[in-house]
Amino acid sequence: MRLTGSRNPALRVTFKEAVLRNLPGQEEGGGLFVPADLAPWTDGGVAGLLELPWAERCVEILDRLLAPEYTRDEVAEIAREAFDFPVPLVPVPLVPAAGPAPVPPAGPAPVPAGCGRRFALELFHGPSLAFKDFGARFMAAVLARLPAGGPRTVLTATSGDTGAAVAAAFWRRPGCRVAVLYPQGRISPLQERQLACCGDNVLALQVAGTFDDCQRLVKACFADAALSAELHLTSANSINVARLLAQILYFFEAVAGLRREIPGAAPPVIAVPSGNFGNLCAGLYARRLGLPVAGFVAATNANRTVPEYLETGAYRPRPGIATLSNAMDVGDPSNWERIAHLHRRDWDELRRALRWGSLDDGATVEVLRRLWALGYQADPHGAVAYGVLENVLRPGETGIFLATAHPAKFQSALAAHGLAPALPPALAALQERPLRREVLPAEEAALKARLRA
Repeated sequence: MRLTGSRNPALRVTFKEAVLRNLPGQEEGGGLFVPADLAPWTDGGVAGLLELPWAERCVEILDRLLAPEYTRDEVAEIAREAFDFPVPLVPVPLVPAAGPAPVPPAGPAPVPAGCGRRFALELFHGPSLAFKDFGARFMAAVLARLPAGGPRTVLTATSGDTGAAVAAAFWRRPGCRVAVLYPQGRISPLQERQLACCGDNVLALQVAGTFDDCQRLVKACFADAALSAELHLTSANSINVARLLAQILYFFEAVAGLRREIPGAAPPVIAVPSGNFGNLCAGLYARRLGLPVAGFVAATNANRTVPEYLETGAYRPRPGIATLSNAMDVGDPSNWERIAHLHRRDWDELRRALRWGSLDDGATVEVLRRLWALGYQADPHGAVAYGVLENVLRPGETGIFLATAHPAKFQSALAAHGLAPALPPALAALQERPLRREVLPAEEAALKARLRA
């Protein structure tokens, strides 16, 4: 796989180079690494691909993308190590659009036979109970097979789930130190415990600012060539293209799962809860590779930078607004640059490629209550995706939304609205462990000094 720069079409690097370098240099135009070409499978090839089991399909797709840099045996080994948990597609009852919420049933509600046109792709069955496990575990497996030249520092910013997944993927890995930046007071208590209770080689840095501040600090470190070389810096954020390749895989599983549920099903509309827009970008890459999809939906919370752009043509990044769906509280999403590049920065083409919408916290809570009352325990991010999906679906279309995190990760926020998810054992165990975190000002010099300490 050859990659180029989102701002420099003449640039060419290999996948391994892109993983280690994270970003193109300023002398190369800056921006992000993007695939130089995504040649689609033929119709027949995609049909065969969708008939394969999940594990075999992962190997086929990654082999297509990573050969000849990796042998097929190497790809299979990486896939086995990274993707050893299920990716279920779950039927979801239709949520009434108006009127009082139904009375919650006693015990788990059976899924009605007529509800088969809405589905949740549950991406939270990995170690950290969030979709970020796919990218983080894939990156850890890839980096373990690349030379470092010395101890490696994995530096990442998180608005909620990335930090926990990266901490879990790299915890106690030899030759790796992990530094996770997260915004003070803007991730859930359990999300914080997942990344700040590790210790050992995981450094949790609570930044006095927003996620956009965290992201800015991380980018500044990677732009510092001397620091990057000294610490062998690697990003586990979705600015690193390896994260996106791993996320492509489950979009194929969504369509394959739908075909198992409904033989002969038409291509679905897939709604993606969007904050930094890496997840949606991976879906659009999957469609470019030939995945049959009727549409993609960019679903945001009150951070409406992208929906406003698609509506008005004016792109106005701004500081993130704190919401119930905190992992999406991004006002200047990094991966929008990749999506714009994929569609030639053509506003009309982007509007044809996407559907979009947003929910504020009040609307999110309403959708949450209706889903829970009907027997599906969504988290706030999944509720945003479902609510926007319902607003943009056309008659007769089948919809899939990405359920990106286990609802128990937001136990305190959901409890405020009368919803009580049970804590899985992995989260319950964290309640007894001490937090190991440091407070950091939102200043570049302070972060660089701490990383060098």
